[in-house]
Amino acid sequence: MSNQKVFSVSTLNRCARQLLEEGLGTVWLQGELSNFVAAASGHWYFSLKDERSQVKGAMFRGKNRLVSLKPKSGLQVLVRAQVSLYEPRGDYQLIIEQMEDAGEGVLKQKFDQLKLALAAEGLFSTEHKQAIPAHPISVGVITSATGAAIHDILSVLKRRNPAIRVVLYPTQVQGDTAAAQIAEAILTANRRNECDLLIVGRGGGSLEDLRAFNEEVVARAIYQSQLPIISAVGHEIDTTIADYVADMRAPTPSAAAEYVSGDQQHQRQQLSQLSLRLKQAVSRLLLRDSNKLQQLQRNLQLNHPDRRLQQQTQRLDELSRRLLHTGNQGIAHASQRYAQLAQRLQRSDPAYRLEHLKTRQQQLTQQLTSNMQRHLQMQRNQWQHQCQELSLVSPLATLNRGYSITRDQQSQQVIKTTTQVMVGQQINSQLNDGSVVSEVIAIQANAE
Repeated sequence: MSNQKVFSVSTLNRCARQLLEEGLGTVWLQGELSNFVAAASGHWYFSLKDERSQVKGAMFRGKNRLVSLKPKSGLQVLVRAQVSLYEPRGDYQLIIEQMEDAGEGVLKQKFDQLKLALAAEGLFSTEHKQAIPAHPISVGVITSATGAAIHDILSVLKRRNPAIRVVLYPTQVQGDTAAAQIAEAILTANRRNECDLLIVGRGGGSLEDLRAFNEEVVARAIYQSQLPIISAVGHEIDTTIADYVADMRAPTPSAAAEYVSGDQQHQRQQLSQLSLRLKQAVSRLLLRDSNKLQQLQRNLQLNHPDRRLQQQTQRLDELSRRLLHTGNQGIAHASQRYAQLAQRLQRSDPAYRLEHLKTRQQQLTQQLTSNMQRHLQMQRNQWQHQCQELSLVSPLATLNRGYSITRDQQSQQVIKTTTQVMVGQQINSQLNDGSVVSEVIAIQANAE
């Protein structure tokens, strides 16, 4: 015993509860209510049994307030529950979170499964929704011919817009064949194409009553319809598969009729405004056409055939004058051109050219003679001027003023200083009119 772990009863029940809650979690069960008790606290206690077993259950006040059915012993129910254990007594039990009538519970499961499948296919997508016509002329109604829905729709349309034409496609809206009839009526309405839109619906009821509008065949018929469809099934709290697929959902058939009928007073106001706008537009058109007519009349007066004939005659006279003037100018230009060509021909005559060349030769000879004389005179004047300048710096001019140039008689070297001569040396002194040869007898230097 020392090696074995010993549990207390409380610990055992707690561990058992944890194993049940964590191991099984939430489950769905179907069974019959037995020993049902609604306690003063608001909680429900009962047993859920089938033909061989039973299990205790409890549904607390916060959850059972959401149950739409009235529970009682012997009622077949579908429950969603968490498997647990009541520790103080060690009783294995269910904590109920949701309870439905067993028949409706199965339908709800099928509804949820079909809803998920159709949503995954895109039958509920807004991209596929068609616009509902704002002012329909003809409305098709798919419902029971004897039900309250058609009477409500006709009553609303008669009161709000009796001009709308109603086409009834009678079908069953409840029972095993209702879904197929509704789908066939939608196909028939599309094939006949005599309405602007369809209202598919019925009055309210249980999930079993609305089963036809939760069938796949109806959903696909609505999805494939070329006519816009308003689903008007049941009361405001009821939602069907048809509501999700349809182009628009109305909470009731009467609400659908009110929507398609519009506000007649508002329509009258719109019609009055459109009529006023039409009159104004017609008046503007008439005024514009009147102004255009007046303009055309003025244009006709300005462009009358007589006036145009006068203008054409005046234009002809003007063109005649221009033609005459142009002809005279052409003749004058031709005469001038003839004279120029005759002059050029005369200049091209050899005798004329020879005479012209002789005259040109004489002119050039005279010009050459004149240029040579002018050039010689300029050269003569320049020579005389240079001679005058040269005479000013010439040694002969110096000699003429009484000076002489002394050279060695033998070498003819100009003697500039006394050191270049000696006694007995012969020297030559050039004067203005000749030269004198002499012999040096004495040399006398200047005193410092």
